[in-house]
Amino acid sequence: MPCNQNAKIVRVARDWIGTPYRHQRSTKGQGADCLGLLRGVWREVLGAEPEAAPSYTADWSEQSGEERLWQAAARHLRPVEVQPDRAGDVVLFRMRGTAVAKHLAILGDGRDGFPTLIHSYSGTGVVETPLTPAWARRIVAQFEFPDRRG
Repeated sequence: MPCNQNAKIVRVARDWIGTPYRHQRSTKGQGADCLGLLRGVWREVLGAEPEAAPSYTADWSEQSGEERLWQAAARHLRPVEVQPDRAGDVVLFRMRGTAVAKHLAILGDGRDGFPTLIHSYSGTGVVETPLTPAWARRIVAQFEFPDRRG
């Protein structure tokens, strides 16, 4: 993917900072959850979303154990090796060891020597935070956005 697209992804994601957390929403300034942020950035950078987001609960299919969020990411984003310094990529987190992966973030281009995460979660909304070791050890997959042309 061209470097200028990565920079644009980070710039667009940062424009969402301050958007309040709203489950299943994807409207800049009005409300977004972690998937909603990703969907909004996709629309601004690539155009129409590749599929409609289904209804989902905050537990992301924990009871069934089905990796629905991971499967959806793999359908539309390109899996890459986990390298937290790749700004503009999407990282997927497993919040507990045996739970399903249910949180997404876009990697920022770093602050004070640390990669950053641009993400939305309950109680904070869209923020940019350092990718601390506590966050890093929860990463289970990393993806890049497809090239706008392909």
